[in-house]
Amino acid sequence: MNGPAFTIRPQGDRCLSLDFGQDIRAETGLMCLSAAATLRAAELAGVSDIVPSYTAVALFYSPGTQEQPVTFANLSREVKRVLSGTLLPANASSRLIKIPVCYGGVHGPDLSDVAKRTGLTEAEVVAKHCASETMVFSLGFSPGHPYIGIHDEIFAIPRRDVPRTVVPRGSVAIANRQSTVYPERLPGGWHILGATPLRLFDLSRAQPSLLLPGDKIEFVPIDQNEFDRLSAEIDGKRS
Repeated sequence: MNGPAFTIRPQGDRCLSLDFGQDIRAETGLMCLSAAATLRAAELAGVSDIVPSYTAVALFYSPGTQEQPVTFANLSREVKRVLSGTLLPANASSRLIKIPVCYGGVHGPDLSDVAKRTGLTEAEVVAKHCASETMVFSLGFSPGHPYIGIHDEIFAIPRRDVPRTVVPRGSVAIANRQSTVYPERLPGGWHILGATPLRLFDLSRAQPSLLLPGDKIEFVPIDQNEFDRLSAEIDGKRS
């Protein structure tokens, strides 16, 4: 059976990249997640980590630590062999996660600017941001930090010229037709539309990361009162 089409290229002497295309699409993202799951199950010798992204999968490996040295050439052959058959599903649970967001005000300092950039009203920006389901393509930058897409083309807005040194935990932000939710206080250059009371990463949970690659996401607008109620409820469960 023929597997998916991809190319392989080296990323230094300890990583190879499987490239499944150039376009950021849900179909390509799911293919990357399926390939990553299949390669993890194969437990390839010398491979220490497998990281899917929007259009590629990175395999990190340790050359020369095995009885048979792991090289770009022989690892490439093994990858092609493993991916020549049926792939494992990207996310067997097919979860839909609803993320409540309090837009604007103190939580969304960039909502007004995004409205001006897009020619929409603030209410229309919120409506479009919540209009359709999106998908978690990958986690990165910090534990539990999701990269979510793909939004309407009207949100093809580049990142801020000057990043913020501190973005509050729970901030929901957009850039380049994508969304992210900051799991902790972090620096960031995305446009902040609002905030969620949900905790994206919590080591006290059996699964610390709330979101996983392949999850479907629905943003749900809430008001300040609901934000405060949910925050108190979440904090109460953790105490």
